[in-house]
Amino acid sequence: MPTEQQSRRVEVEVREQIAYVRLTRSDKLNGLDLAMLEQLVDAARTLRRDRSVRAAILLGDGPAFSSGLDFASVLKRPSRLALAFVRWPWRATNLFQRVCWEWRTLPIPVVAVLHGHCYGGAMQLALAADFRFATPDCSLAILEAKWGLIPDMTGSVTLRELVGADTAKRLVMTGETFDGTYAKQIGLVTEVAADPQEEAEKLIAQLAARSPDSVAAAKALLNRTRTAPVRAALRVERSLQLGLLRGANSKIARAAAMTGKQARFKPRR
Repeated sequence: MPTEQQSRRVEVEVREQIAYVRLTRSDKLNGLDLAMLEQLVDAARTLRRDRSVRAAILLGDGPAFSSGLDFASVLKRPSRLALAFVRWPWRATNLFQRVCWEWRTLPIPVVAVLHGHCYGGAMQLALAADFRFATPDCSLAILEAKWGLIPDMTGSVTLRELVGADTAKRLVMTGETFDGTYAKQIGLVTEVAADPQEEAEKLIAQLAARSPDSVAAAKALLNRTRTAPVRAALRVERSLQLGLLRGANSKIARAAAMTGKQARFKPRR
């Protein structure tokens, strides 16, 4: 029998420059154990190095995207849990935070496709994506309050960007569950659809028609300037724009716009 470390809990398949990243622990409703968290970090880092990949879709096998952190599994290994919780001096994050931060900072669009359950740590992983497409009946919750805890996988950063302070406090303090339709109403979900993967792929096709460098710069711009002072935000604008103007893909985009021909972009810088 394979050990926990040997078992693949995250599978990555690249098709037509799109990475399909699938949680494959369906017998546990894709519960997040330490091995899965580590594999999610590894998958994000692999995609960061592959400059040909244009976007990533996060999916869950079986009846749910993910039921969240698998407490029963994690608490069986207190020494590993302690190491995962510690922030190493050369990093700004511990393992739990690093999982979501790696996906948030990838220089490609990331879309989370949600169905079944999306609770706790899984909700924070979804919030780290750029877009969330869900079925109307998907059950979601920032569930840490049930365990007497708070969201600590970058949720303090990502949640405040999507909903008002009072809504964020209610969701975090109560741990209440809600469906995809309500999540769309309050801004936690980008779109609801009977087939969210199909709709996600339509969006990605639109993004793939643009320069991968401008898409990456747009993501960096909006992530880095959301709470920045005006001077700092304008400085980031100038810096990113200068880099684009010097790049080959900007010239390709301009030529395509002027001639009406389809652009053939180079891999992102």
